[in-house]
Amino acid sequence: MQPQTVRLVLVRHGEVDANRSYQYLGRRDDELNENGLGQADSLAVALTDVRVDAVLSSPLQRARETARRLAETAGLVVSTDDRLIELDFGSWEGRSRFEVIKTSPNDLAEVEGWEADPSRSTPGGESLLELQGRVVDLADELARERAGTTVVVVSHMGPIKALLCSALGVPLTSSGRIFLDPATISAIDWGPHPVVRLVNSHVHLGFGNARWLRR
Repeated sequence: MQPQTVRLVLVRHGEVDANRSYQYLGRRDDELNENGLGQADSLAVALTDVRVDAVLSSPLQRARETARRLAETAGLVVSTDDRLIELDFGSWEGRSRFEVIKTSPNDLAEVEGWEADPSRSTPGGESLLELQGRVVDLADELARERAGTTVVVVSHMGPIKALLCSALGVPLTSSGRIFLDPATISAIDWGPHPVVRLVNSHVHLGFGNARWLRR
């Protein structure tokens, strides 16, 4: 790693039931399902090969339980940070994109407008720009305070994709071209000139178990 750089091992939490139907799942505090608990254990084993100095998590229990299993294996204690929480989806919470847009033509326009404009908030929620601002603020803070260390960050699809877009220097609209499966690992060496090292690695889960390979 370069000086003034922190290695962020970005982990999406294990599976919850809502992930199977591709629901917008933001602030709702769902538990890991049985598969998600097994995925968290597989993550913990996979990361025994990595030097881990700290484990940081979103406060939502699907992330905290994933992080707890990682931290326990590494002999560490989990810290939580509200900046890692998932996007606030407002009135879309708990519904899939299809379920939202089939309600009315106005809802289709609302979704398409949000997807095209990162400054546009979800109805009653927040914007992708607001989300990116808080997670980049955290990453910058970690680079200042934990330079030279490796921090496992357990979060959600939205925050991780926002960090990846920022590190790559691409607009947030590019986030729609990235998919992160549950319990996957991405990595960024974060500092003045971030370097993306890994995206959506799921080899620890069994390569053939990736949902995109079963389509």
